[in-house]
Amino acid sequence: MAKEAAALTEETQYMIDKHVGKDTEKVESTGDAKEMRAVILAGFGGLNKLRVTKKAMPEPQDGEVKIRVKACGLNFLDLMVRQGTIDNPPKPPLVPGFECSGIVESVGEKTTGFEIGDRVMAFVNYNAWAEVVCTPVDFVYKMPEEMTFAEAAAFSLNFVAAYMMLFEVANLREGMSVLVHSAGGGVGQAVAQLCSTVPNVTVFGIASYFKHEAIKDSVTHLFDRNADYIQEVKKISPEGVDIMLDCLCGDNTGKGLTLLRPLGTYILYGASNLVTGETKSFFSFAKSWWQVEKVNPIKLYEENKVIAGFSLLNLLFKHGKCSLVKSVMDKLLCLYDQKKIKPVVDSLWALEEVKEAMQRIHDRGNIGKLILDVEKSPTPLMASDSTETSEAGEEEEEPEGDNDSKERMPFIH
Repeated sequence: MAKEAAALTEETQYMIDKHVGKDTEKVESTGDAKEMRAVILAGFGGLNKLRVTKKAMPEPQDGEVKIRVKACGLNFLDLMVRQGTIDNPPKPPLVPGFECSGIVESVGEKTTGFEIGDRVMAFVNYNAWAEVVCTPVDFVYKMPEEMTFAEAAAFSLNFVAAYMMLFEVANLREGMSVLVHSAGGGVGQAVAQLCSTVPNVTVFGIASYFKHEAIKDSVTHLFDRNADYIQEVKKISPEGVDIMLDCLCGDNTGKGLTLLRPLGTYILYGASNLVTGETKSFFSFAKSWWQVEKVNPIKLYEENKVIAGFSLLNLLFKHGKCSLVKSVMDKLLCLYDQKKIKPVVDSLWALEEVKEAMQRIHDRGNIGKLILDVEKSPTPLMASDSTETSEAGEEEEEPEGDNDSKERMPFIH
């Protein structure tokens, strides 16, 4: 039998979004089953496919930990999940989210290492955007005493991914150079901080110009993502760079390969350029892939270049490398305790504000990580939402990037 916590926090009442009621299935709960709030993705598509509702609370199975969630991480990958552009997505309706932090509420049979009341952060194979999650003990880590729940939700995925790409895949060493796209995002800032722990590492950051003032001290050289950064980097480093970290894909891939030094490593860890609008477009999807330069294996060995792909979630949930990830987490927590690294939190959002939070990521407006704060009350809308019908007859929300009239004001951390 699972050991239950002494008390549960009182459930918060909320209003279900009026636009999605007709499109989504109602999540039904049985008689006396305990309920929780959760973000539901009713189907793949635009922001109108998301809503907050109540569903039955999960209970831990053997080897699992039940966590009362305090904060959840929001990533660009979550936009791709919403649109259904990832490989083999689960069938909706589903609860999105892959990382969270909170307090252990109970543990399943044969579960060791954690006790009720422990402050933890965890990876979750979906289902993180809810008041309660259950996940295998192999994916759960104790938080440092000084770390806040928001920092913990911003820490696990970003810093583990950054560390493994730099040190496990690319073998970062003293005197090397690194170029990172989206330098102002959660992973980009984690990369910059980790590079600072190695002597004489040069970091070239690519980011939107309006972010430059905020992040200029975190990198060695900073360039506008819309400018010809290739030529600017070559002026500083004619031979190119040792490590390229690309979360964009598309035409940036071909450009990046030209900047790679002999024995350099090019790592693709995302494809955010595939998300060009609120809903998935076959034509924009195809265009992004056609812009990827075809890699010639003969040219690779002639130029002594390495191309790699990296997915932390696949490493955990498909390839079973939990022990490797745990060893990396231990190293990262030591760096955190030494105050050498610290997650950058952009802003906090209520569960009911998930659409606005996704909008901010899509517009690449964030500096650091966006966090869903489960206990935060939503800010009243400045204006009512509106919808319009596309030429194809599909009801959609206003295009992403044109949301000034309906933006909620988050608590900026």
